Amino acid sequence: MLRVDQAGEYGATRIYAGQLAVMGDRAPHSETVRHMAEQEARHRAKFDALIAERGVRPTALQPFWDVAGFALGAATALISPEAAMACTAAVEEEIDRHYTEQLDELGDSDPELAGLIEQFRAEEREHRDAALAAGAERAPAYPLLSGAIRLGCRAAIKLAERI
Repeated sequence: MLRVDQAGEYGATRIYAGQLAVMGDRAPHSETVRHMAEQEARHRAKFDALIAERGVRPTALQPFWDVAGFALGAATALISPEAAMACTAAVEEEIDRHYTEQLDELGDSDPELAGLIEQFRAEEREHRDAALAAGAERAPAYPLLSGAIRLGCRAAIKLAERI
């Protein structure tokens, strides 16, 4: 769980870095994206610490997530501010689903990790809701874009579980 969650938070920081690189400080939603990026960086730092504390091997795919996350963020921001928000909404929808599954699996076995996941899931849901409020569904070809990103997230989760 820690390997996958750390990889996901790492990927999220790279997506937001790509979006901000294209959007800059003045584009619509830049402040919202910057706030989300700060929260994701905090999530990642906590999972980095837990990985070290618990002796968990990080995913070997981190160099790929570095490039792929940045490229996804930059590409969606290049399409439009709404496409950047569609990316956020799609990613966070999958993360919400993933964290919910993890909480079900954890039960009462690891209260510290479950509490952390619950907290982060609430913040991810806030990100999704903010992205939808900012016009994610007005992005060009929203259903296709959202579906493709969600599929990619599910594949990334499966890969990080194994590699």
